[in-house]
Amino acid sequence: MLEFFSRNLEATVSVILFGVGFTMLLLHQNLIKKIMGMNIMDTAVYLFLAAKGYIDGRMVPIVTEETLDASLYINPVPSGLVLTGIVVSVSTTALMLALTKRLYEKYGSLNLDEILMLAKEEKQ
Repeated sequence: MLEFFSRNLEATVSVILFGVGFTMLLLHQNLIKKIMGMNIMDTAVYLFLAAKGYIDGRMVPIVTEETLDASLYINPVPSGLVLTGIVVSVSTTALMLALTKRLYEKYGSLNLDEILMLAKEEKQ
């Protein structure tokens, strides 16, 4: 069992990171900690994609006239997905932080339970 985890170290670390982020997302009531959990989950997915896209002994997919054999290169699609995901993640994080700032200005708390309680009282 330990040999399996050591051979698949990147996947193991990815699963652990995803679990840590998911736990933060579910168990913490602080909105900043929830955003941090979401970012840890994103990082775990990027690590997993980058690790699965790498093939030992192959080159970066920059094709020259001398080397046109496709079997010499790694697959560029996972790298492109990771870059796209990072851009989306940064944008989503910025939006979540902006909304969290507005919630703090309005309710004076970052605790989700308190915000929901204050919003319910405000509604009545």
